[in-house]
Amino acid sequence: MSGSEPSTMAEVAERAGVSVSTVSRALRGSPLVSPETTARVLAAAQELSFAVSRAASGLATGRLNRIAVLVGGPVASWFNGSILDAIYDALHAADYELSIFRIRDQAERDEFFTALPARRNADALIVASFALTPGERDRLGELGMPLVYLNQRVDDAPSVSIDDVAAVRTGTRHLLNLGHRRLAFVQAQNATGFVYSAQDRFDGFRAELAAAGLDQEPPLVITAPSLTGGQDVVSAILASDRPPTALVTDSDELAFSVLGAMARVGLRAPEDLSVLGFDGHAMADRFELSTLAQPVEYLGTLAATIALTLAGGGTPDRPVVLAPTRLVLRRTTGRVPDPASRPAS
Repeated sequence: MSGSEPSTMAEVAERAGVSVSTVSRALRGSPLVSPETTARVLAAAQELSFAVSRAASGLATGRLNRIAVLVGGPVASWFNGSILDAIYDALHAADYELSIFRIRDQAERDEFFTALPARRNADALIVASFALTPGERDRLGELGMPLVYLNQRVDDAPSVSIDDVAAVRTGTRHLLNLGHRRLAFVQAQNATGFVYSAQDRFDGFRAELAAAGLDQEPPLVITAPSLTGGQDVVSAILASDRPPTALVTDSDELAFSVLGAMARVGLRAPEDLSVLGFDGHAMADRFELSTLAQPVEYLGTLAATIALTLAGGGTPDRPVVLAPTRLVLRRTTGRVPDPASRPAS
């Protein structure tokens, strides 16, 4: 055998003095193989620099020991990165691998749902962070593998999510209790066709205003071109004849951009304008941002745990989980400011 050619399981079996099937069982940690034989097989494999293929070892069990994640948006975003870290940790502890399929735009979305690359490459699929069309759900059903939905709820399917409507209602109610009556919902433009949870958050905002008797006029909505479009938000506020006194943003990242733009024009939070975020971003404390925090790591860990249970042929104890959120109060929210203190546009 030349140095460039990988060793085979048959060669490991020959060196260890056992059958190929015994090598396969020993490398999977099967209790059917004695500790002494397992140690001999592992030593032979190490001497031959043999690396067992997950696909090959899966032939005996019908499993690949791999979970796939389909994630909407950039992997580098805080939410997606935190989710994937938690999923990876849970899978690694169970000796499972992680495959990631990312969808950032409509072209990637069409490509994935046409080819379904996760087919036969994983034991379960976690679908995270974007809303599916009915046709896309049907296509995923053709995968023939267990599905777990993360950050969304799907009828008759295992899912892990939060109640976005209830969370935003809590935050909006807090601002109303501080005396605010002119509130605006701030959202990033949905340029890629992904819905995420923004619509549910706006529905919660609108529902709480209606409960307070403030539904006589359409709710004020300010749309930024992106998560970094805080300057556009502040410009719209300064140009308004009836500017809001408080903002409910649909993400912490957008709130950070708004706070930066406010500082550049001399607006202070909360003295001039209250700002409430959503997510519980790792940087929220540094920005002193009041926010509606969701347990991101817990969501990822729980989704991975359910996926592992399904991949092993089991039934999860809690197939549908609605995780709690909490209102975290910091410096950026306060009572209604004095109109005389607002800088002129």
